[in-house]
Amino acid sequence: MDGFENRALKLLGKICIPLARVSFFAVYFWFGLLKVLGLSPAEALVQELWSQTLSFIPFQNFVTFFACYEMAIGIAFLFPGLERLALYLLIPHMITTFGPLILLPHYTWKAFLVPTLAGHYIIKNLILIALGIALAAYVGDFKIKHAQVDE
Repeated sequence: MDGFENRALKLLGKICIPLARVSFFAVYFWFGLLKVLGLSPAEALVQELWSQTLSFIPFQNFVTFFACYEMAIGIAFLFPGLERLALYLLIPHMITTFGPLILLPHYTWKAFLVPTLAGHYIIKNLILIALGIALAAYVGDFKIKHAQVDE
């Protein structure tokens, strides 16, 4: 069994970074594209968040910018060398995305620590934050600086 495990781990080691890149691209580009096309299941939540925060900007302009921003994050994670940019784009996006947990509790919580489906959707972004940090820390420009700090 040891030989099988070692081969499996080598394979996983080879595919983990490309898989992470493609996963980020798929999620961010797809969700952004759905917003551009007006097909996002999160549109009501986005519109409610917009009305509570940036209603001085026309909603269509806001949602188009937000969608393109999401697609840019996906594209940036896809290409080696753009990890730093992707992480910097991810930070404000995540702040915005977590906003409804505080600003729109009627959309995101059934009861104390019991999220709605929208709340689940938002909370799962903790995984994206961790994966984004891992990609930025272990590949591209950050990897070089990380290695120098450890020495």
